[in-house]
Amino acid sequence: MKRRTLYKLYSMAAAVALTVFSLSACGSREQDQVTDSPDQAGMTAVSRQGQAASAAAENLLPVEEMFTDRDLSGRYDEAECIDIQLTGNSASCDSEAVVISGSTVTITEEGTYILSGSLQGMIIVEADDKDKVQLVLNGVEITNESNAAIYAREADKLFVTLAAGSQNSLSAGSYTSIDDNNIDGVIFAKCDLTINGFGSLSIAAVKGQGVVTKDDLVVAGGIITITAQGHGLEGKDSVRIADGQLNITAGKDGIHSENEDKEGKGYVYVADGQLVIVSDGDGISAGYSFQVDGGSFSILAGSGSSNKTVARDENGDSVSAKGLKSGAALTVNGGIFVVDAQDDALHAADDLTVNGGTLQLATGDDGIHSDATATVAGGTVEITDSYEGIEGYHVVISGGEVRLNAADDGLNAAGGNDQSGFGGRFGGEMFGGSDSTVTISGGTLYIRAAGDGIDSNGDLIVTGGETYVSGPENGANGALDYGGSGQITGGILVAVGSSQMAMNFGDTSTQGSILTSVANCQAEDEVRLLDAQGNVLVGYTAESSFNSVVVSCPQLEQGGTYTLSAGGNETEITLESLIYGKGMGGFGGPGSMGGPGGMGGPGGMGGPGGMGGSDNWGGHEGGFDNPSGGHGHGGGRGQDGGRGQDWQPDDRFGDEMPEMPEGGFEGGMPEIPEGGFDGGIPESPRDGFDGQIPGGSGSGFWGPGGQSGI
Repeated sequence: MKRRTLYKLYSMAAAVALTVFSLSACGSREQDQVTDSPDQAGMTAVSRQGQAASAAAENLLPVEEMFTDRDLSGRYDEAECIDIQLTGNSASCDSEAVVISGSTVTITEEGTYILSGSLQGMIIVEADDKDKVQLVLNGVEITNESNAAIYAREADKLFVTLAAGSQNSLSAGSYTSIDDNNIDGVIFAKCDLTINGFGSLSIAAVKGQGVVTKDDLVVAGGIITITAQGHGLEGKDSVRIADGQLNITAGKDGIHSENEDKEGKGYVYVADGQLVIVSDGDGISAGYSFQVDGGSFSILAGSGSSNKTVARDENGDSVSAKGLKSGAALTVNGGIFVVDAQDDALHAADDLTVNGGTLQLATGDDGIHSDATATVAGGTVEITDSYEGIEGYHVVISGGEVRLNAADDGLNAAGGNDQSGFGGRFGGEMFGGSDSTVTISGGTLYIRAAGDGIDSNGDLIVTGGETYVSGPENGANGALDYGGSGQITGGILVAVGSSQMAMNFGDTSTQGSILTSVANCQAEDEVRLLDAQGNVLVGYTAESSFNSVVVSCPQLEQGGTYTLSAGGNETEITLESLIYGKGMGGFGGPGSMGGPGGMGGPGGMGGPGGMGGSDNWGGHEGGFDNPSGGHGHGGGRGQDGGRGQDWQPDDRFGDEMPEMPEGGFEGGMPEIPEGGFDGGIPESPRDGFDGQIPGGSGSGFWGPGGQSGI
């Protein structure tokens, strides 16, 4: 993706995120009836706003328990508040609940305290562990060169409320130990912490984190700007965002939650809000689950997709620089996302599901990655730049609209290691699984891939939806690639690419599918399938050059006659069976002459192989009805006339080599057919291929003296 396009996207996202929200709802500062139990009316409003983008919204987390009425309110009764006036190196207050010692102000009882003025010192909350303390910042500037600006040592919950229209700032330079706690944030809390209200707050952490709590962290309002050497926001048990504007620049993760000691803790939930994050690490990272129901996000992680250098931490380990990351499941039910990440844009160690929202993703690795099942069930997903577009052990497309551009595979089932995209850059290893699957049952999918368009180490199953693939222009990959079975029973599919590794669907399919070769076609050439009456059944404009086409749609019937046009080519096709054109392992050269047995097995030459082969697969069972030859193993890839791989019998022959033909080979290789090959591909057998790519399923190996099959 061009950089100026990214700049435009970020400008648009920033404009949305920085629009000043209406303060009409916060004119009154009178205290509502405040309880600390969930407010059903308020919670319903938040949930509906976040989840309206998708009827298929799913909850990983108990969203009805996320926010209390007091979290969402941001209000207080000024008549009942205690005033604390900050006076530079000290402060003044009439309440016995406030202890002032030099530049340290300690609050010891439950209540609401309004702070104003400036302080070169520290606010400490040390109340009972059942007390709720609310600090209202009303034009506050607190700096502390040696510790946190606000430190909640003991309380049940601390509310930091931003007074309507106020501007406040907090900063810390470093952290000196004053007790057993490892204080490392400008706001540091040992209890639950909520930031709300209708003013603004600027936080600067020269070292450490911006905001830290060892329990739950809630952001429910305000305009909050954080610059931190470490994480921007950190909640050990959870980070929950109901509303507000967050502008975070972080030397580590923008938002981070992780708790390895408590099962089910360390999660992130976003209901709404406007977030702009620039991070050297992950944009948002959850050690446990991560759910987004709404909000707008502009995230630049690890300097973005164009950054080819992986940073290392103090231990020499690579720094994770993903957009949204979850150590378990990740679900997106709604929201607007512009993400540019060095590593995966969305990443989950368990299932990853997109049910709704609008996502524009650019990444140096995977657009969407799941170690388990990656699902797109709704929303609009545009992956403008990626190594692999969508990757998972299983990949499911059941709804929504997906457009993706990939330097390697568009969809990849069997996944890869973290930073697998750097396999092309830094040698990361891939993992694989023959039981992995790609399943397409709905939605609309557009793929532009330099590698395989759709790649499944196991099965490829298409039951519905619309799928359009502009696959590879090189012969080492195919528009469709599967290691198990390929089955289509419904939907529309058009896949164009190189013919060398072209594959069609298998015979278990109940919907017709055509694979045919075409003369060289270019990007922007249109592919059309017409019925016998000239009606257009399918149309697609290719995004890359191609010389093979796979097309399937519900109107294809066995016995029907159709015309496929591509560029300047027109091919008339009669479906004698539902699957027309079996595909093959490759088209490169005449295949090797094979080694013993690769010359065709009993009876002779076995044809010219299977029209070549790739590194791993030969020409697929001969494919030609050559009366002078037998079954034949199609030539694989010879190596410049070098010595071939020793032949090993496989299960088609049992445990023994097939018998040599009568008379044998007289100690040598068979003669080249009369006229030779003249350096080219042998003539088409008999009446040609009828527009099909010859098929087969042979094994293909290196034969002695064979030509290269690629």
